[in-house]
Amino acid sequence: MLTIHTADLLVPGAGCAPLPGGAVAVDGDRIAALGPYEEVAAAYPRARVRRWPGVLTPGLVRGGAAEFLEAAYHPDPREADALGTEPVTGEALTALGMTDARWGESARRGVQRLLRGGVTAVVGPFTRPETRTAVARSGMALLSEASEASEASEASEGAATGAGFAGTLAPGARADFAVFDVLAEDATPVTLAEAGARSCVATVLGGRLLHRRR
Repeated sequence: MLTIHTADLLVPGAGCAPLPGGAVAVDGDRIAALGPYEEVAAAYPRARVRRWPGVLTPGLVRGGAAEFLEAAYHPDPREADALGTEPVTGEALTALGMTDARWGESARRGVQRLLRGGVTAVVGPFTRPETRTAVARSGMALLSEASEASEASEASEGAATGAGFAGTLAPGARADFAVFDVLAEDATPVTLAEAGARSCVATVLGGRLLHRRR
């Protein structure tokens, strides 16, 4: 079913003019159209409409994803009493006696954590097959070098830190984007990456709504 996503502000990408009340029409895994909500809705009158608060932007690139997914253990919620909810690193990680199976479970939870922060592309390479599998199954774009992340962010403010927009929203492009409940002036890659799951209300990957804040 064709779906229209609309928010208070649409930021199509780095260097693009923001559009108040903008909308993105998604058909399958592709963007069919974007522009003012009234125009998009008129072009697709039978589309389902999802309305979001805040700013709709391209998804974010996560630099340092290998360290995040392969040098840290992301605890199962059932382990919260013993391990807490934040990633376990350093000596505490060594003490867990990690197995391949446990690394695979950790990678899947780590990918979910990234999706909750509006991330749709990660920078590799990854050394563990379990991590590569988790990333591939999520549908996230995999960038093999940091230089590719900078290119994808289109020299945005966050390029130097590995945080950037993963491309630009345009008709025909893959429907990868996120919505953040922030003010317009905070819609920069660095600010959005720092806010993470605190402000991300939705993440769409290949047209699929993979995260929705309740």
